[in-house]
Amino acid sequence: MSSDPIFWQWTILIIFGVGFFFLAPYSKTVSSFYAAQSKKGKQPNMLLLTSSLVISWIFAKSITNAANLGLAFGLVGGVAYAVYYLSFLVAGIVIYQLRVKGKFKSIHHFLESKFGKVAVLIFSLLIGFRLFNEVWSNTMVIGSYFGDAGSSSYYLSILVFTFLTLAYTLKGGLSSSLLTDLIQMLFFGLLLFLLLQQIAPDKDGQWVDFVHSGEWTFSGGLNLLFAALIQIFSYPFHDPVLTDRGFISDPKTTRKSFILASFIGFACITLFSWVGVFAQNKGLEGQAAVEISKMLGTGAMLVMNFIMITSAASTLDSSFSSFSKLIVVDHNRNKPTISKGRWAMVVITVIGTIPVFLKPEILSATTISGTMVVGLAPVFLLWNKSTSNLSFFLPVGFGILVGTLLVTGYFPKQLIFTEGKYAPLLWANLWALPLCFLLHRIPTLLNYGKK
Repeated sequence: MSSDPIFWQWTILIIFGVGFFFLAPYSKTVSSFYAAQSKKGKQPNMLLLTSSLVISWIFAKSITNAANLGLAFGLVGGVAYAVYYLSFLVAGIVIYQLRVKGKFKSIHHFLESKFGKVAVLIFSLLIGFRLFNEVWSNTMVIGSYFGDAGSSSYYLSILVFTFLTLAYTLKGGLSSSLLTDLIQMLFFGLLLFLLLQQIAPDKDGQWVDFVHSGEWTFSGGLNLLFAALIQIFSYPFHDPVLTDRGFISDPKTTRKSFILASFIGFACITLFSWVGVFAQNKGLEGQAAVEISKMLGTGAMLVMNFIMITSAASTLDSSFSSFSKLIVVDHNRNKPTISKGRWAMVVITVIGTIPVFLKPEILSATTISGTMVVGLAPVFLLWNKSTSNLSFFLPVGFGILVGTLLVTGYFPKQLIFTEGKYAPLLWANLWALPLCFLLHRIPTLLNYGKK
């Protein structure tokens, strides 16, 4: 039996992919492939929906970011990133209202009814960009456990992992995604417990070190925390992985699942940031999760590797399913077919893998796209107030402008009033959000384009 950890990493990857291919159901109907309905037309229950919501949002890049933020800022960094999971609370309440009070059947149905087809097209481009980001940002994390960035083993592991995940998702679509999400959530919970056991508090008082790690200052992580608090009012609505799941079960089950998922996700991310705090206490540098797994030995490395494969696969299969629904159902409602959905999955896989070879920043996939969609906040939070198509175009366009200024480094420094790494991110969002609400309301108040 080989003692080479790389051998066991590859073994886990192959067994995981092949095993899930055989476990995944084969969808023969459109409702099964795109809405995860059973053969008898039964909708996903609360357990299935909640586990799918949580694990599909605990991305490989998310727990990597949580650990790295714990390393950089202590507990403050972990909590700051965990705040994004309060997005479930916001989305759950709004989607419930859209379905019960508005009688809308999907996000696209709502947007087309209120703002027209052009608004739907722009929105689809935004969420398409989001799904595109999810592919490369998660697969890059997997590669980092198999070799240095740019090495042949790094690229090969990414390609193999992506192919195996695509294979079982092609088989069953959203039905495959939800079933495997439940299994992946159970794996993740167990493996997180085992990992934390390795760095559990001892007589040295590591609990105290964890709770008191970091400084609750703007430069110490509060910039990111407050930026996340602002973005949760818009961030969830540009993620079809989340919003698609808001329409596949009955409204009350959906609302309960979203609320429960928010608390579970927040707790999981905060706990995983402990890995980064532990690395900080040990004086480690680089990718916190990778360095800790190396320090704790082969067993811990394999556990960490399994956690990353589990979380990355859950997000990747959900992204494939959501992209196929976006292309085939949301934009071609009269003639959806399973074959078209499978081809759409292949397309997003190829396009989404290209950036892997361009070495982009993983965290930027979250923070920058979150700023660009800040204009969605008034569109959805005030869903029953707007009477003009401009109530969509003005705030969304302004949000994209602010996000572009931020990512290109042209956001005015005169408008930044705190210090620290994420100060531009915070102030870009802090200025943009109220202005987006104002731009949303102006056309209605002036009776411009009133329907």
